Amino acid sequence: MALKLLLGLWIAAIIVVGITFPIVPVPQAWYEFPLIPGLENKARIMLFHVPMAWVTVLAFLISMGYGIRYLVKKNIDDDEKSAASAGLGLLFCVLATVTGAIWARFNWGAFWNWDPRQTSIFALLLIYGAYFALRSALDVEEKRAALSAAYAVIAGATVPFFIFVMPRLLPGLHPGSGGSGPLMGGTMNATLRIVFYASLAGFTALYFWMLNLRNRLAKLRTHHESVGG
Repeated sequence: MALKLLLGLWIAAIIVVGITFPIVPVPQAWYEFPLIPGLENKARIMLFHVPMAWVTVLAFLISMGYGIRYLVKKNIDDDEKSAASAGLGLLFCVLATVTGAIWARFNWGAFWNWDPRQTSIFALLLIYGAYFALRSALDVEEKRAALSAAYAVIAGATVPFFIFVMPRLLPGLHPGSGGSGPLMGGTMNATLRIVFYASLAGFTALYFWMLNLRNRLAKLRTHHESVGG
C-alpha cells in the first residue's frame, strides 16, 4: 500500500512540475527549464510522451521474453505474462501516439502527418492489434499459447527497428530524426534532466506495478476457472 501511494505521489509530482515550472531562455533558478529552439513551451510534452514510448518498447520486449520462455518451458503462466505485457505495451503505445498527435497538432498544424516516427508507431499498433486478434480467435489454450508466443517473438524483434532504426534512416519533422534532438543535443539543463529521468523511472515503475497486478488477476481467474470446472 505504501509503495502504491509513493508511486502515485511520484507521478503526480512529475505532472505538476512538468506543467508549472517556467521555461525561460536562460535559466537562473533551480525551478526553471531551458528554452529548446523549435519546441518552446511545447517541450513539456517530452516529459510524458518519451517515457510512454520507452515503456511501450520495454513492455513489448518483455512480452517477447516471456514468449521465448513459453516456447522453451511450455509453462502457461509465461503465456499469460507475455499477453499481459503486450497488452500494457499496446496501452502505452496508444498513449504515446495520442500525446504525439497532440504535440504534432500544435507544432506541425495537424494531428497526423505520416512522419516516419508516426508511421513506425502506427505499424506497431497494427502488429500488436493483430496479436490480440489472433489470441481471441483461438479457443484451445495450448494452441493459442504456442501461436501467441511465436507471434510475440517475431513482433518483438520488429520493435527496435520501428522505434530506433527506421525513424533515423528517413528524414522527418520529429525531433531526433537523423540522430539529433533535444535529448542528444545538450539542450537539457540539470533540472530538466532530473525531471525527465524521474518521469522515466515513474512510468517504468507504473508499468511493472500494472504488470504484477495483471499477472495476479490472471492467476486468480485461472484458479477460479479450475475450481469452477
